[in-house]
Amino acid sequence: MRAPLPRHGRRWLLSLALAGAAALAGCGPPATLKKRSGYWADQSVQASAYNYRVRFLVLHYTRDRAGRALKVLTGPHVSVHYLVGPHPATRDGAPIVRQLVPEDERAWHAGVSSWAGRHHINDTSIGIEIVNLGPIDTPGEPRRWQPYTDAQIRAVIALARDIVTRYDIKPANVVGHADIAPQRKIDPGPAFPWHRLYEAGIGAWPDPERVAIYARRFADHAPPVARIQSRLADYGYDLPVSGRLDARTRAVLRAFQMHFRPSGVNGMPDTQTLARLWALDAQYR
Repeated sequence: MRAPLPRHGRRWLLSLALAGAAALAGCGPPATLKKRSGYWADQSVQASAYNYRVRFLVLHYTRDRAGRALKVLTGPHVSVHYLVGPHPATRDGAPIVRQLVPEDERAWHAGVSSWAGRHHINDTSIGIEIVNLGPIDTPGEPRRWQPYTDAQIRAVIALARDIVTRYDIKPANVVGHADIAPQRKIDPGPAFPWHRLYEAGIGAWPDPERVAIYARRFADHAPPVARIQSRLADYGYDLPVSGRLDARTRAVLRAFQMHFRPSGVNGMPDTQTLARLWALDAQYR
């Protein structure tokens, strides 16, 4: 006597039988049954134990003008999901969002990178490039940064809000390229208005009252370097705890300052930088 089929086997055969019956009746298979190359895929039952591949939103500047940036980002070496910049379809050069890579595909925008204990951030992120030249260096003059236009930031806010809502991206996981690769990258730079994005419900920002409390605490007694490194790592930066204010630590501090304290980017752990770091850890980690 043949052993009875397990329940999932009976369900699968029933689906095929129903599909066959529907086909004979001229109605075609149900919408949840998909014919693929050499097999049928039954999508009528969905698992509940899963999450989205996308965990991070990474913002960049192009450091090129629009035409050159588009050529590079559609070439063989780098790519990004979205490019925000001027478009020939608009008479006034207003920014338009170009989607260059589908969101469910892996774009090549992050490179060697790490955030919140995860590496190879291309695997788990969506990238947005904004047309902007970044630093402008003139001999004999201090470095300047090209400002982002109001129209650009409005477009970025609309796009980013859509992405973080659909994928439930946590505030501390909305980052810049400099955050995930602080020894290699500095974009989107200190001119990027992170606080404006926060006010629009996108990303993290330290609470001023918490910052004031920690600033008073650290005014006379700064924490040791090892504890600062530990806090930076807790927030998400890839930084070992060495107890030394070395080049790697200063690069991470510069990235943190460009994001959360753009008025003073020098890679040094001053009171205001530390107060913001401690406040962010308390709020988000």
